[in-house]
Amino acid sequence: MTLLEVVSLRPTYHQYAYTFGGRRPLVTVRPGTIVELSTEDCFGGNVRGFDDLPSAVCEFPYLNPVTGPIAVEGAEVGDTLAVHFVDISPARDWGVSSTFPHFGALTATHTTAMLHAPLEERVWVYDLDVEAGVCRFRARKSDFSVELPLDPMHGTVGVAPAGGETLMSITPGAHGGNMDTPEMRAGTTAYFGVNVAGGMLSIGDGHARQGEGEVCGTAVEAAMRTVIVVDLIKGGAPVSPRLENDRYLMTTGSARPLEDAYRISQRDLVDWTAGLLDLDLLDAYQLVSQAGLAPAANVCDTNYTMVAKLPKATLGRQRAYEGRHDHLRAVAGAYLRER
Repeated sequence: MTLLEVVSLRPTYHQYAYTFGGRRPLVTVRPGTIVELSTEDCFGGNVRGFDDLPSAVCEFPYLNPVTGPIAVEGAEVGDTLAVHFVDISPARDWGVSSTFPHFGALTATHTTAMLHAPLEERVWVYDLDVEAGVCRFRARKSDFSVELPLDPMHGTVGVAPAGGETLMSITPGAHGGNMDTPEMRAGTTAYFGVNVAGGMLSIGDGHARQGEGEVCGTAVEAAMRTVIVVDLIKGGAPVSPRLENDRYLMTTGSARPLEDAYRISQRDLVDWTAGLLDLDLLDAYQLVSQAGLAPAANVCDTNYTMVAKLPKATLGRQRAYEGRHDHLRAVAGAYLRER
């Protein structure tokens, strides 16, 4: 039997954080530790039915609570935290989504000023059936309904920002945060640059599923029971969060306008590819241009987030971070077998 170090982190309501940075850790773990944690949905569990309009039952800025921070022993500025998602499972049999008058990709906002009336604030409630692997959409203004595949992920994952900065949990950036990429699902390893001692990892904003771009501004928001493995790589801090699964290397960029988020993600993928394959920068640029993918993560948050993806088959035998993803997959497998 493999001896695995497992830590449980179940915060109380008053222990949730709403920022990255400026917080003391809830727990400190050693590299390689498995953390079993719980997260609340972006509304703090206050939106439960059609009549629970977020503007009435939620209080700004207490939106998008995150669990953490989790400090990692030995993590120093310039290091890399590797966070492998072992399991993400809805904690309740329902999730919610909504439209907001001034939030989302297809409405006027304070920075996109329009003369037309704002969108109606409306709530949708989804039935989550984990055993069947579906979430059920029901239209509000007709009898239409459809079963969509469950695809649990975390919209908000990140570390403390650099320079002592404190950022709201709804804001994505170089530290991670509210990136809202569906790629942050079980089986994915995320890499974050360490900006302060301990790294200070926080996780929240569970989604039962989300389309690319998160067009209306919310996914199927759900509380989660999540298991991660947290590891430490000395040095090598990426400029923006990177991700890896069994098929792809991925980079992220968060900024406004959208094309700058795209450029950040693409530039880092070109750099990463050049380093792994020992290629001239323009050769790597050419390879990524022909083999890469570029899904939108979010086009609604305070910063937009783009993802750049390269199939790992393109890399031959080369492995990122000396195969850390494969190692963490093995640790996750041992945990799941013993659970």
